[in-house]
Formats: sequence, C-alpha cells, structure tokens
Amino acid sequence: MSTHIRPPSPTATTTLLLAAADHNVPVLTSILAKMPSGINHCLDPDTQRSALHVAIDSLSPSDPPEKHAAAEETLRQLLFHGAIWNDLDSNDETPGCIAYRKGLSGCYEVMVEAGLRAEVLLARLGGWEELSGGEDDEDDDEEEAPDAVDTAAAPEPQKEEVPTLEPKPATEADDVNAASYLASELRYDDTKLVDSDNNGVMMSWERGIMERSVEELLPNGGAGKRVLNVGFGMGIIDSYIQTKSPARHVIVEPHPDVLARMRTDGWFDKPGVTVLEGRWQDALPQLLANGDEMFDAIYFDTFAEPYSALKTFFNELVITLLEPRGGRFGFFHGLGADRRISYDVYTRVLEMDLFEAGLEVAWKDVKIETEPHEKNPDGSDRWKGTRRKYWDVGDVYKLPVCEFLSGMMEG
Repeated sequence: MSTHIRPPSPTATTTLLLAAADHNVPVLTSILAKMPSGINHCLDPDTQRSALHVAIDSLSPSDPPEKHAAAEETLRQLLFHGAIWNDLDSNDETPGCIAYRKGLSGCYEVMVEAGLRAEVLLARLGGWEELSGGEDDEDDDEEEAPDAVDTAAAPEPQKEEVPTLEPKPATEADDVNAASYLASELRYDDTKLVDSDNNGVMMSWERGIMERSVEELLPNGGAGKRVLNVGFGMGIIDSYIQTKSPARHVIVEPHPDVLARMRTDGWFDKPGVTVLEGRWQDALPQLLANGDEMFDAIYFDTFAEPYSALKTFFNELVITLLEPRGGRFGFFHGLGADRRISYDVYTRVLEMDLFEAGLEVAWKDVKIETEPHEKNPDGSDRWKGTRRKYWDVGDVYKLPVCEFLSGMMEG
C-alpha cells in the first residue's frame, strides 16, 4: 500500500522545538526517533526558525558550562538526524549566524563543522552547487520522499543538507557567470570596475589586500623573480608587483575591455611584462607546453567563476608552474563573503583542498581600511553604484599564503 509522508503535526513541531530550546537531549532523541517525516518541516510558524535556531537562541553566553555543553550536544543530535545547517529564518539568519552574533563560540564551532562535513559530502558526490537558503531544499525533500513509510519503525538519520561555495559576487537567480561577464561592457571610475549590470568586478578598497599580498608573495623583493597573475581587473596588484621590479611578470586577462585599458595604459610595452590574452584555461597550457616555465609567485583573482575553477587551478596548474622551493601562491578569498559562517566554512574547505593538492596555507589577517573618499566610518557607502556587496563579513580579511608542504620538498 502506498501512502504519502504526513508532515509533523503542530503538536509534534511544538514538542520538538521546546525540547531543543530546553536542551533536553534524552527527550529530544526520543522525539527524533519517532518522527517519520524528519525534522526539517518543524518550523516556528511566526519566525520560521528550525530546532537548530531555537536551540542556539535559548542559550546565553553567561549560562554555566554544563548548559553550553547540553546545547552543543543538542545541535549534534539535530544535525545527525538531518537538520539543515544553513537553513534561513524570517530574519535571513542561519543557526550559525545567531551563534556568531551572540558570541556562542562552542555552538558556532559545531555549526561550522557541520557546514564543513556537508561541503565534503557534496564534493564526494560530484561537485559544488549554489548556496541555498533552504526553501528549495524542503521542496526537494517532498519530491524525493518514498511512496510509503513504516511509522512503527524509527527512520534512518537523514544526511545533512549540502550548501555550496559561491564566487564573487553572491548568488542570485540571474547572477552573472563567466560567459555573460566576458560579453558584458565594463565601466571604470576612480574607485571601481563594474559590468553592465553594475556588479562590482573590483574596487579600490581592495588596495590594502593587494599590497599585503605582494609583500607576502615576494618577501625578499622582486629582483630576479618570476611572477604570474591571473586576472588584471583594475591593475592594483600588478602595479604593486611592478614596484618590486621582477625579472618576468606574466598577466593573464580575458576581458576585451580590460585588455583595451591595459593597452592604453602601456602595460603591453612595460619591460619584462607579458600579457596573455584569453581565459586562463586556454592561455596557461601554452606556458606548460614550454616545459621549463616556473614562477616564484602566483596570484589568482578572477571574476564570476565558481570555486571549482579555483580548485582546478591549484590542483592542476599551481603544482606545475610554482617554483618547488620557496615559491608562493595566493588568491583573493571572497568565497562565502556575504555571510560570516559561510566564509568560515569555506576557509576550512580551502585548507583541506589545498592540503590534498600538496599545499599548506597560512592565513594573515588584514585590516580593511576606510578610504579617503568614503564618508561612513564603516565603509558602507563604498557600495554606492553597485548592484550588491561581494564582501559583508567585517573589516578583517583572511589573506592566504600558500607554499608546498615541507615534506614534499624534502622528498
């Protein structure tokens, strides 16, 4: 006999949310074992908060350690039974957002670890998708549900919902992709580069990040060094690279408007500079064909490409083109930078993936300074004239500096 899965009753939802808010783990596990349709339909009707949300919000930083421990175990049990780690409530907050806002470091770490596990699972299943707020995920659960369920037997725990890495800028239904970006007409002004839809491609507030990146990639100066930069943009990092007077400076840039700007500004005529026109996926194999082309420093900052592109770059090209002894690799880390927990999850993902590629990463904190033209102390007016922010996680940027694992070099 085939029957559809019944959603939890209002009473069952209330009971689950109360047990989660009370951090009563024995009662909670008993409830979870008896819920045939899982827990992701159990939301507060007024706030759309899940059991994860209420478990965190009912905790105070001043509560005793045993209360914090119970709350963290509550989160683990909910996650084990399929709770969505990045589900959004009516205030557009994930459970981790609430934990971060309230300063609940233990709960926040549980949620970051859940996000990392979900990302690893997604990678094993075949790739990265776009970050979802959770509503579409619930629809998917209904569509993929089995025709019948044995309500007498405890269901197996559901897998945690899988989030996704997102390129700069943040994902929307009509978001820019690499093909549309390359076909778009770009506009420069003194503080930014935008496409025809006013997506910020690069902005002048990144100067401090780029200057520090060059200092980290070329700690002993540029004399005799070979440098590769993928993505010219406003030319900020390439200008800083030039101050180090490298022996060889290769720039890869695909956009015709940027290339035209580079010609006007004389980049094609600078001594020691080689400009490779086209996508890095097409241009860099030419360097590999030379056989002996190596670089002491490599930087990567493209626009409208997914995380899988960056991962391919360091998995297949950095390990081939970077000088084995002393070479350094860096990139613009804006993955998930519209939400703190997403940024922290993706930082962990990067550490794992870089390690698997034979690279170790050191993170340098860089303070993002307010620029002279910005009137608001928090720099919020820097986004005027752009479609949306691609950075919204505070004024401290985590700058990656990557080198080959020491054990690989010793071998």
